[in-house]
Amino acid sequence: MFDKQIYIQRRNDLAKAMQHGLILLIGNQEVGINYKGNPYPFRQDSSVLYYSGIERQDIGLIVDIGNSKSFLIGNEATIDDLVWTGPIPTLRELADRAGIDDVLDYSSAIRIIESNQNKGTPIHYLPIYRGDHAFEISKLTGTDIRRVKDEYSKELCLSVVHQREIKSKIEIEELEAAINTSGLMHRTMMQIAKAGMKESTLMAAVRSICLSKDVDIPYNIILSKDGQTLHNVTYKNILQHGQLVLGDFGAESTRRYAGDITRTIPVSKNFSPLQADIYSIVLNALNSSIAGLKNGVKYIDTHLAAARIITEGMKSLGFLKGDPEEIIAQGAHAIFYPHGLGHPLGLDVHDCEGIGEEYTGYEGGMERSNQFGLKSLRLAKELKTGMTITVEPGIYFVPELISLWKSEKKFESFIDYSKIETALPFGGIRIEDNVLILDHGAQILGKPIPKLIKEVEALRAEAYQ
Repeated sequence: MFDKQIYIQRRNDLAKAMQHGLILLIGNQEVGINYKGNPYPFRQDSSVLYYSGIERQDIGLIVDIGNSKSFLIGNEATIDDLVWTGPIPTLRELADRAGIDDVLDYSSAIRIIESNQNKGTPIHYLPIYRGDHAFEISKLTGTDIRRVKDEYSKELCLSVVHQREIKSKIEIEELEAAINTSGLMHRTMMQIAKAGMKESTLMAAVRSICLSKDVDIPYNIILSKDGQTLHNVTYKNILQHGQLVLGDFGAESTRRYAGDITRTIPVSKNFSPLQADIYSIVLNALNSSIAGLKNGVKYIDTHLAAARIITEGMKSLGFLKGDPEEIIAQGAHAIFYPHGLGHPLGLDVHDCEGIGEEYTGYEGGMERSNQFGLKSLRLAKELKTGMTITVEPGIYFVPELISLWKSEKKFESFIDYSKIETALPFGGIRIEDNVLILDHGAQILGKPIPKLIKEVEALRAEAYQ
């Protein structure tokens, strides 16, 4: 936890932004893998973490704006619980650490909420992303569970996102700690991957970096020679010379801030000529995108500028043809670049995404595109000083997508399918950094993580010494 004054100030700022009502934040419960006593690793709801720092399951927060008071909701552990868990802090102790005024069991919390409802006081809660949240809100507020998901507070969504998206100095330090551990993970991948190794062995080595530092991963590790599959979380292949390995993974800090880094390396000591050419296009898109970031820039414009670099690069290699602007306008470039340029980063790897991308990534009447590729852009709105985001362009050869579009004769005037087929199987290349938006530029967070071809190949040579 941070110092309790940080949490007090955060709750006060939220109450000031909301002005009226009760704010209800629901913590996460343990969820059984195959039965209740065998749970998945526990991860607290990030808004509960942001406003309290408390990682205990089965708790919630109430902020009573009118009475300037905060409450921790929960039930104390019983001796039956403690036999299995060992000593744990009481709710009162946790409340004191977070600067929370009082502790309520669930029966008392229900009475307070009901009393406020009878006075016409609005109850504000965030959108539902877990079933247990819906049941808790229904129990606490008396709302029919069939209506709970539709009656969340849009005002609270906007207020929480507005507050959480601007990072303080101490949050940036947490992010850099997470990113520096992430960098160690990627250096390990670069130094030990080699032909004949199982993907699972490489993944285990990367994962062990987090375990050795008593931190966790913020999302499932993506590590595969099948980098064209954007969220590939299987590790069953054996690496072979001539292939690429795409690794998209990171570490959390001790206070749960996320690092999210991607690097792509050759299984061999060196990239092949085609791999190096395409890698250079992606790296150019990454560097150019970061160079253009600053307060006031709309991220959708940065995304489209990266698409232009990718389109022109793939045209220069003969994979695309025609006018680059028309290629992008029609969406033909998405055969190689089917995702968005990046997303907010913070306590969540996709920061605040549980609240909804319509609040975290879009604003002011912006309409999300329905075009393939562009519709996957998670962050489009104007950037602000203090925001932390990912920048992650990529180029992929997806056999299923290529086969489908070819069979449909889709974009034949822009795409040279015969040329593409000469490059299969290729895989995918993505390069990703995490950046802080400044008034007049952007700062790559953390210690440098190798990404130049000569840097990557120097580390690759170590695997074959």
